[in-house]
Amino acid sequence: MNPPPSQVGLIGLGAMGLGMAGSLRRAGMAPRVFDLRPQVAADFARDGGQACASAAELAAASDVVVSVVVNAAQTEDLLFGRGAVAQAMRPGSVFVMCSTVDPHWSAALEEKLQALGLLYLDAPISGGAAKAASGQMTMMTAGSAAAYAKCQPALDAMAANVYKLGERAGAGSKVKVINQLLAGVHIAAAAEAMALGLREGVDAAALYEVITHSAGNSWMFENRMAHVLAGDYTPLSAVDIFVKDLGLVLDLARASKFPLPLSATAHQMFMQASSAGHAKEDDSAVIKIFPGIELPKGKAP
Repeated sequence: MNPPPSQVGLIGLGAMGLGMAGSLRRAGMAPRVFDLRPQVAADFARDGGQACASAAELAAASDVVVSVVVNAAQTEDLLFGRGAVAQAMRPGSVFVMCSTVDPHWSAALEEKLQALGLLYLDAPISGGAAKAASGQMTMMTAGSAAAYAKCQPALDAMAANVYKLGERAGAGSKVKVINQLLAGVHIAAAAEAMALGLREGVDAAALYEVITHSAGNSWMFENRMAHVLAGDYTPLSAVDIFVKDLGLVLDLARASKFPLPLSATAHQMFMQASSAGHAKEDDSAVIKIFPGIELPKGKAP
């Protein structure tokens, strides 16, 4: 007889988590969900799945707990603090950690959970809210064969690309940190290029059209400078996300005394934008640090 399918729970219904929960539901997994905003979880569950009153309630009823919170501090609080998830999880169940974190912290978390009889998958994610909603995102994973065996159907439902990068936690997070190096530098470079064009009196829409059909294009230029053209800084990924993520990049490199001059400059650009009051705006708002330019008008942040 085939074993019963794993019961899956997902914690954190933000821009990425909400789409991931929807992908699990489309795959017939009827996920349990929890969010600090109860109405968000209740709204999701109206179309299938179950909203839980607490993270611990979700964990106690799930074989696979997918965590889509912001950072390591929130993950620690979820597991061992106010969330009490580690205490509530059944032995042999798996905790899937999707946040961007210090790889060494992720490796240490695996050991802590193993001591409690729990499995762990280091599984940061990439692709944006649209790909999360369509089940087409990328997951950079590392963990034991037992962890994969338990949660593989859930991974396949949530992601088009599930990269298995090692048998020990930390390897997935290292690759994600390197991805964030490129993402942050590309956004900063895209903003600098658009700012120079505006300063020189180039029509912003024309510049966007030309660059997105030329060798200088990048996915980040095409995606984020569209936000600038629309004057819409509603956060899909906020400025402070890259203050955090490029900080992780620099911390990782600093530990081995490895120079990252472009990453350091991009980090300072996001720090400047954050300290200027744009911390919670879309990360394309890093363009607002450049003086003497008139940005396209549109929706207020």
